[in-house]
Amino acid sequence: VKIRLRRDGAKKRPFYHVVAADIRRARDGRFIEELGYYNPMVAADVEPILELKEERVRYWLGVGAQPSDKVAALLRKKGILPSAETPAGA
Repeated sequence: VKIRLRRDGAKKRPFYHVVAADIRRARDGRFIEELGYYNPMVAADVEPILELKEERVRYWLGVGAQPSDKVAALLRKKGILPSAETPAGA
């Protein structure tokens, strides 16, 4: 199971749903549960909108779901995942 973004919205105006889905399914295909949404298309002076069901996200992470790279970055920004530490010697 992977926590990833499912694209929605119009052409050149993306809107994403954060979902828990089987890794074998298509990006916009069937999913297990919707966990929130992410809207990157807001005014330049406003931060992109990210709404999550934090309790359910923590549940899926607890049972072994892996977030995609972009979702992991969003979860770190929201404070759900710990910040990525710099590797030793870097």
